[in-house]
Amino acid sequence: MNFSELGLQPALVRICESLGYKEPTPIQKQAIPVILSGTDLIGCAETGTGKTAAFLLPIIQRMEATARPGVRVLVLAPTRELASQIEESYRQLAPKKSPRCVCLIGGASMSRQIESLRRGAGVVVATPGRLLDHVERRTINLSLVETLVLDEADRMLDMGFLPAIRRVLAELPAKRHTLLFSATMSSAIEKLARSTMNQPKLIEISQRGQAAVNVEQTVYPVAMESKTALLLDILERNPLERVLVFTRTRRGAERLSHILEAREHKVNRIHADRTQPQREAALRGFKEGRTRVLVATDIAARGIDVDSISHVINYDVPTAPEDYIHRIGRTGRAGKSGRAITLVTPAEEPSMRGIERLTGQIAERVLLPSFGGVQDTSARSLKPFAPMRGAGSSGRRSFRPRRSR
Repeated sequence: MNFSELGLQPALVRICESLGYKEPTPIQKQAIPVILSGTDLIGCAETGTGKTAAFLLPIIQRMEATARPGVRVLVLAPTRELASQIEESYRQLAPKKSPRCVCLIGGASMSRQIESLRRGAGVVVATPGRLLDHVERRTINLSLVETLVLDEADRMLDMGFLPAIRRVLAELPAKRHTLLFSATMSSAIEKLARSTMNQPKLIEISQRGQAAVNVEQTVYPVAMESKTALLLDILERNPLERVLVFTRTRRGAERLSHILEAREHKVNRIHADRTQPQREAALRGFKEGRTRVLVATDIAARGIDVDSISHVINYDVPTAPEDYIHRIGRTGRAGKSGRAITLVTPAEEPSMRGIERLTGQIAERVLLPSFGGVQDTSARSLKPFAPMRGAGSSGRRSFRPRRSR
């Protein structure tokens, strides 16, 4: 199947071809016709499978059918980086005469955003907090919105964002087209989402909670005091091309990036305490290959779309199991293979087991006694991920689906 068979106009098909989109992904095949029909939609698919194009392409076509003033499409995203990338995707996919797109995110100039809105915008991509700032200042009118998109809907509708989302919904017309997309969605979140939608169609490309199938996952049990030494060993003794390292806290990201910098690694960092220009510069350097290692908190788990991230390393195990799926989804994108490595201390084992319960898979363990890994005598003796300094013998358990009981 090609894009023209989905009902897209020739101009959009040509743009897809120029961007190297040869054939639609599974989520695009199923979602695009539904959105073109005007039906509300809940779409669940793995990260890196083309969800952004799945909603932007039909939205652009629907806007082209009728020319109207005002903000017609509102896309909400949980992070600045994700909002910026959606805006960039719109600029790539939309024909030249399409309605203007404005991105409203915190950390950027409010005055410039106001001026952009005054010049006219048909599409607004925003984070909830900054959008509400504009609502309170009366610099944006949402009464003409025809289509609302909540990207990464599980995070957008969790307890942290729900009050802001409800305030935004109160500004929108009751009669509208609503689309929700995410890689993970609990039953509770789906129930909450349906209360704001009109008989939505549910599309699930993969099993809920399933991690990307083309990402090889490995877990290293490690003593807390040896975690940094193990990370350095992995980075310095293995030819890892482009590495995204996740920490749990902003302070941890700062500390780790300074340690790597002292070891002469090409490193930068992204977290909430950095200014927007600093975050943009860090991401740009990582995309362009000037930075080999990017250390980030979970604000990057749903907001980084960089080609050819070879490895994701979870320096800290995420507290929320769903965040693990989004983290490792930064690698192995667009059909490419990737590698995810997680360093697990004894205190983090309960969180790792929670991840395994969500994904229905037992992660492959590589035991390295010299870094504090506890030897499992029942495990088979196999070659570890790569030669480690003083690693000694290792054992690993296979990566396999958990059997239902």
